[in-house]
Parts: sequence; C-alpha cells; structure tokens
Amino acid sequence: MSLFRKSPKSPQEVSKALKDALTALERPDKKAEKAQEDTSKSLTQIKTMLYGTTDSEPQDIVLAQLAHEFYNTNMLLLLILNLHRIDFEGKKDVAQIFNNILRRQIGIRSPTVEYICTKPEILFTLMKGYEHQDIALHCGTMLRECARYEALTRIILNSDDFYNFFKYVEVSTFDIASDAFSTFKELLTKHKMLCAEFLEQNYDRVFSQYKNLLNSDNYVTRRQSLKLLGELLLDRHNFSVMKRYISNPDNLKLMMIMLKERSRNIQFEAFHVFKVFVANPDKPRPILEILLRNQDKLVEFLTRFHTDRSEDEQFNDEKAYLIKQIKELKALPPDQ
Repeated sequence: MSLFRKSPKSPQEVSKALKDALTALERPDKKAEKAQEDTSKSLTQIKTMLYGTTDSEPQDIVLAQLAHEFYNTNMLLLLILNLHRIDFEGKKDVAQIFNNILRRQIGIRSPTVEYICTKPEILFTLMKGYEHQDIALHCGTMLRECARYEALTRIILNSDDFYNFFKYVEVSTFDIASDAFSTFKELLTKHKMLCAEFLEQNYDRVFSQYKNLLNSDNYVTRRQSLKLLGELLLDRHNFSVMKRYISNPDNLKLMMIMLKERSRNIQFEAFHVFKVFVANPDKPRPILEILLRNQDKLVEFLTRFHTDRSEDEQFNDEKAYLIKQIKELKALPPDQ
C-alpha cells in the first residue's frame, strides 16, 4: 500500500498551488469556496514546512527553497493583499508564516529583511491594514515583527504613511486602537538612535499631531500618549528633542492643565512630563515667567498632590525636589 502514498509536495509545488488559489480567490464566482479551501490547505502545508511536526523537524534546505519561491513570486505582498479574503484560521497562519520567513537568517544576514527593503509596498500595505477591521490585528502582529529590524523601521518612519498612526490610534474599535498604539510605540522607541534622528528631523510634523493625541476626547488615547511622551522626553537619546519640547511655553501650559485633570492616572503621567520643565537648569524666559507667575499656587498644589502615594519613594523625592526648585525660582533681570 505504501506504493500509493503521495509524496509530500515540494516548496515549488506548494507555492504554485497557493498562488493559484489566491488568484482564484480574487474572482467573485462560484469557485471562490473551493479557492478558500485550497488556500487554507496550502497555508497549512507551508506552516508544516516552516515549523515542522511532532515527528519531524523543519529542514533548512526546504526553508531556503520556500523562501526563494516567496521572493520570486512576490508571495508576501500577495498574501497581505488577499488577507481579507482568507478565513480566520488562515489569517492567523499568514501572520505566522510571514513572521517565520521574516526571521530567517543566513549567518548575520536577514534575507527577508533585505528583500522587503526592495519591496517597501509590503510595509505600506501592512500599515493600511489598520483601516480594515477584519485584518487590522493580524497586520499589527506582522508590523511589530518588522519593527524589530532597524532597516524596516527606517522605511516606515520616513514614509508619509507613518503619520496615519495618529489616526489609527484613535479609531473607535478599542482592540484596533490599542494594537495600533502598541505598534506606534514600538516604532518610536525600539531603535534609539534612529528614533532620535527621526524625531529631530521631523519635530514640527510629529509634535503638532502628537498634541492632538494629548487633547483627545478618548481617555485611553490621552493617558497612553502622555505616558509615551514622558518616556520619549526622558530617554537620553532624545536630549535635543526634549530641550526643544520643554522650551515651548504652550507645552508647559498643557501639562499644567493636565496636572489638574479629573483622572488621577493622567495627573500622575502629566507630573512626569511637568518635572522635566522644572528640572531644566536653562529655562528660557517664557517658561520661567509662567512658573514665577504661578509660583505660590504651584507650591501649594504640589504639596497636596497625590499625598496617598506615601510608599512611592521615587515619586516623593521628585515631588520634594520640584517644590524646592519652584520655591527657589528667581526672576530674570528685565530685557535690555
């Protein structure tokens, strides 16, 4: 009977079958259901090749052949473009296949990363996935895997499409907005030198839109954005960006307003940004004037601020330091 057992398909055969099934999926006719089954079957076979089974480990030669087939047929982009047509389990398979092939290494080289650098539309199509509810989370999973690689993050940050994240993090569907924010944060924090360079070069464009997040009607967006802002400003790689941000009196006024928000969580995150303005030893005149105008009120306010955090030693030390700094503020001599 073993004579009649089918031999496993080769990477070339499975890739061709998947491409044919995806092409058939694009046609709105009666064959779509069959194409759906064929797509699922091919994805399962590819996943087995990449991850192996309980009985067999994946083989390097098979992985290499499969990756080359994917590169030669533009399969990664084809899968993403058709993701909305694939069933739910198939969507999960696509994300796992994509991430596995992306992580492929030969020595210190990452051939799939190199390939995607020549096909940036793969990244742009993944970002656009946040505009479609049924594929947004799967695209987010793949995008965050891409964000692990500096070369791919550079392409994303330097594209106009990156600025769509300011819209995606505010969509009404909570899961999608949260996922988009996770990706947004990863892109702005993972590769420190690259992110600092990006924020410096695009300061006005980024922070004019970031201000909208801080003023959002959505509580979660406001809180997450404020927390991330504090992290960005306190990262030593972003020193130039921090100096620029804390030299703007409008930014100080916004933080002083947020210190008095109803939400204690937002108050607490605002405190961590406000302290950077006060701790700056080279305060510009407009910043110093605002602090001096509100000197007594700020001392009184901070003395009563979150007094129940008695066990948070770092917070209490910082608060005491700010109160001392504000009390000791001296007016600058008048402009000559």
